[in-house]
Amino acid sequence: MTCGHWRWRVATTQRDMDDAARIRWAVFGGEMGLLTEQSALSRREMTSIDTLDTTVHLLVHVGSEPVATMRVALPNAEVAANLGGPVGLELAQRLDLSGVIRPGMVFAEPSRFCVLPKWRRTQAVSWLQAAMYAESRRRGVTHWIASANLETDSPEDALLASRVAAHRGWLSPRWRVDVPDPRQAPKRPRKPFYTPEERARAEQGLWDGLRLPRSPSLFATTMGARFIAEPLYDAYFQWFTLPLVMALDEIPADTLTHFHALQDGVSPAV
Repeated sequence: MTCGHWRWRVATTQRDMDDAARIRWAVFGGEMGLLTEQSALSRREMTSIDTLDTTVHLLVHVGSEPVATMRVALPNAEVAANLGGPVGLELAQRLDLSGVIRPGMVFAEPSRFCVLPKWRRTQAVSWLQAAMYAESRRRGVTHWIASANLETDSPEDALLASRVAAHRGWLSPRWRVDVPDPRQAPKRPRKPFYTPEERARAEQGLWDGLRLPRSPSLFATTMGARFIAEPLYDAYFQWFTLPLVMALDEIPADTLTHFHALQDGVSPAV
């Protein structure tokens, strides 16, 4: 679907927040089945991070219809004090980020990257990335730190995905972070990603052509993301993720050219 006028905006109203929460539930709850039955009552997905004054919510519209959303959480002093760490980001609850933070670096944590299913083969993903980049630049962010969805609760498949990423040259040469033992991961995974044939190919060292989940592949190819840890189990979604860092100054030139082309003559609505 390509009809209609595309635009992005920063969520500033209750209606905007409601639109974001509904899109998130549609993807994580209705489509992927990752949320509790309690959230199905309201069909909205929200957490305490969403209400912080340092969290920015972005929406992409086609005409008047909201079709995609994400949030960008900036460092929060209260969260940092509660965690006792150097940076107040949600990911710092699960990872020791002290080895990543350097003077002059301003981190933000993008998450909840959601596009409604019928809009995934359109410009929606690019518009959402362009919004993330433009708003982060405006706020002085130099790096993003995040964790990409691996689409599985299988420790075996999550580790295999990280090996595929390494084979493609997408591990960070600068940073490495230890992850906790994923003891909360289910003993009997309900959602494998790789087929038995693909696992057999990996055991033989035949890495070429092996799939990688969409999220880490997308951010590595379009935004220059590099992975900094082994797979991390997300107990909230009961899903494995792959921690990563993206430097805004290292985003591929063709991606930035695409962002500028998208918004040529278009002023983002704020």
